[in-house]
Amino acid sequence: MARATSVFEKQAATYRGPREKLVPQMDRFYGMVPEAVGLARTSGDGGTGPATEDPLHILDLGAGTGMLSAVVAEQFPEARFALFDFSPGMLEQARDLLGGKAETLIGDMYEGIPSGPWDAVISALAIHHMTDEGKRSVYEAVFRQLRPGGVFVNAEHVLGETPALQEHYAEWHRAQAYEKGLTDAEWADTVERMSHDHLTPLSVQLGWLTGMGFIDVDCLLKDHGFAVFVARKPAD
Repeated sequence: MARATSVFEKQAATYRGPREKLVPQMDRFYGMVPEAVGLARTSGDGGTGPATEDPLHILDLGAGTGMLSAVVAEQFPEARFALFDFSPGMLEQARDLLGGKAETLIGDMYEGIPSGPWDAVISALAIHHMTDEGKRSVYEAVFRQLRPGGVFVNAEHVLGETPALQEHYAEWHRAQAYEKGLTDAEWADTVERMSHDHLTPLSVQLGWLTGMGFIDVDCLLKDHGFAVFVARKPAD
């Protein structure tokens, strides 16, 4: 991860702006995450009762500059956040954004994730940088560190289910980014970052989560190669 780490650290100061042009329906994409986090407030038996009324403890994996946690904090202002990322520069921006709502932890997901128990583990556009083996290891660790009934929500860049679909997604992604005003220089930076990606089809990842013992596994939103999916650890 050393090469990818240096790329993201170098671009920490300018990472937020281009993302708004690169992520389709960005408000809806990020906004779906707090909706899914709300599942941690239910009992897991069909939503007939609250699981906890205490402030939620939420872990943000690959938190970057804290954008995702900031969106979730708007809906859950009493929640406490732990932001985990390998970029000190990005986490510095996250501290400025979230203030006392969050602690920041520097680390590499390949080496493990912070211990829970967590009511929710969230992530946005981070885990796709990992190999399939790395993704599976993180998902297994999430399952272990969630409290019973806790939820995992991942807003991610995913691979098309077929080569033809992936080619279409890639062409569409570039076109819609330029329509939003992305510059050639910003696209060049994007291509550099994406060269370190290891995209995986959504269906494969949902299958992994189900096989690991998660329940309520589903995709809540998908727009071409961008998807928000959720999984819950059984309450019992």
